[in-house]
Amino acid sequence: MSDQAAALPDDPELCVDCGAERRPVSRVPPLSLTVHADAHGRHTLVTASGEIDFDNSPALGQVLQDALDQSADGVDVDLAQITFCDCSGLGILLHVRRRAREAAKTLTVRVSSPTVLRLLQLTGAVDVLTSTDTAHTPGTEDVEGIQTENGQLRRAMQTRPAIDIARGILMASYTISAEQAWNVLVSTS
Repeated sequence: MSDQAAALPDDPELCVDCGAERRPVSRVPPLSLTVHADAHGRHTLVTASGEIDFDNSPALGQVLQDALDQSADGVDVDLAQITFCDCSGLGILLHVRRRAREAAKTLTVRVSSPTVLRLLQLTGAVDVLTSTDTAHTPGTEDVEGIQTENGQLRRAMQTRPAIDIARGILMASYTISAEQAWNVLVSTS
């Protein structure tokens, strides 16, 4: 009876080392991703649909980088039709965003699916990738910001003599350097 059972082709193959049953490895088909880039004025809109994973995220990265290179101001990304996105997709978005900032451009995720939004929220990247991020251009500060800074500078100039006296007292009393006295004042205030 045992001879008959051994002859059956459906018997599992056993590992020589541990005796465990060997099973064939199933291959998961690659995920599908479709990406389109369309120029809209000084920005390029990149729309992606499907699933983003380790295997196809470089293709998304290449389209985003090409769109960034060709746009005058930056790239807007529409991920509303993405049904799966792993950390490699997030890594691509953050990498291209960094490249955009280096080029004084923007990369902003304008629309995202609940799947992508959840990934961005869990990783803390939602504010970084969804806010309108404009590159700093000298002379674009608003008037209120300049007025606030001027007020702070005036106050600092008025209190400087008192701060210098306090620093001198600390330096003489504790035989410390000017920098150490300044650090004591900063940490105390």
